[in-house]
Amino acid sequence: MTNNWEKLRNDVQEIWQAGVAAVDSQRLVEQAVKLENQLLFIQEEPIDLSTISRIVVVGAGKAGAGMAAGLEKVLHGTNSFRGCVEGWINVPADCIRSLESIHLHAARPAGLNEPTQEGVRGSEQILELVASLDPTDLCICLFSGGGSALLPAPVDGIELADKQEVTQFLSAAGANIEQLNTVRKQLSTLKGGRLAAACHASRLISLIISDVPGDPLDIIASGPTVTDSSRPQDALEILDTFDGRQFGQLDRVYHVLQSLIESSKPTTTSIKTQVSNYIIGNNQLAVEAASKEAQRLGYQCETAAAENLEGPAEEIGRQLSERGLQMQDGSLVNCLISGGEPTVQLVPLSERGRGGRNQQLVLAALDHQFRQSPSTNQSPPWQGMALLSGGTDGEDGPTDAAGAYVDQQVVELVRQQGLNPQEHLACNNAYPLFEAVEALVKTGPTHTNVCDLRVLLIDRQ
Repeated sequence: MTNNWEKLRNDVQEIWQAGVAAVDSQRLVEQAVKLENQLLFIQEEPIDLSTISRIVVVGAGKAGAGMAAGLEKVLHGTNSFRGCVEGWINVPADCIRSLESIHLHAARPAGLNEPTQEGVRGSEQILELVASLDPTDLCICLFSGGGSALLPAPVDGIELADKQEVTQFLSAAGANIEQLNTVRKQLSTLKGGRLAAACHASRLISLIISDVPGDPLDIIASGPTVTDSSRPQDALEILDTFDGRQFGQLDRVYHVLQSLIESSKPTTTSIKTQVSNYIIGNNQLAVEAASKEAQRLGYQCETAAAENLEGPAEEIGRQLSERGLQMQDGSLVNCLISGGEPTVQLVPLSERGRGGRNQQLVLAALDHQFRQSPSTNQSPPWQGMALLSGGTDGEDGPTDAAGAYVDQQVVELVRQQGLNPQEHLACNNAYPLFEAVEALVKTGPTHTNVCDLRVLLIDRQ
């Protein structure tokens, strides 16, 4: 086996990039929406625009800017809509660009996936906009991953600080996206179908890029246009699962949830407008595109896009390391492409370093083989292997990296610099280690978000 780590590194990055490119948000919208002779086709559903006074576009998510640009390109193309188009989309600050009709609002800073006051202000503008519609109008919603944090308008009795506290608490405790968004829905004026309930247009169509395994409509961006099947009791039970009462800063959250349980008011929203929700991009699409690129480069591929929520990132990293060793042992497959969204349980803030779930996963994989070959006289870990894991949105935790990669050269640099993977792993501090050996994946905003994409390669030359 040769030590052809440079080719492996180039290939693993090229394959990962191909997967991300396939879920480019502007391209996905342009594929889903067509305008022909004043007939607007959205996922093949026809809408006669001669009966529409205006089109209002609202939404939120990390892919919002690209989705809005794609929709504008269709509506303002050579066969353009002759009515009024306006809109408001909440996006991260580093996704702002100038568009013709749709306003992009910086609802949170880059790298801070938490509720902010600007997010509240943008959410209120969206509510006002959809409430101003009448039956002759068409409402188009654009949602993608990150939409929950970007639509944080709280219900009565809850302040923004409470939503920030509950988000930080659940995230640090290792709650998965379904648990987190089930709680968020009960504390929001927009989530859990409440945006659709506030809409006075006769027709509402949502285009959705999924960042949740299995594509559950009520969980993606906390389902602003989907009737909520969860209850306040469900949110309370989730908080109790993580000992939320012991946290001491969620008293108002508990009080509001308990009041909702005891109230005689129905907890489900009443949606009067006709709603269609369409998934136009997901993790499976990225995994398949990455696989095609790998095959073009000559690899024999196996794929696995998670359909259910995943477990700890460290566990998945170790499993991928083991799988790589098995693949080296005579398997016909020399490329494994997988996708999903693992969790990370964070150590206390006073002990916590910098990183994200993809960096934590790759560090766990690196450490798995590193500990099996502690002596520099043995065959080096990751010889003839490479692994890259990155968030398709270009963000991995509160860092400027999408993820990280490991190969034989990375391991050699780790050893040369005397870095201890176990110590970095134990305090969620993967970023400085990978930064020191120049193994971070940095893309900037990708304007899409379909969970994480992982590429494992074996060199058999």
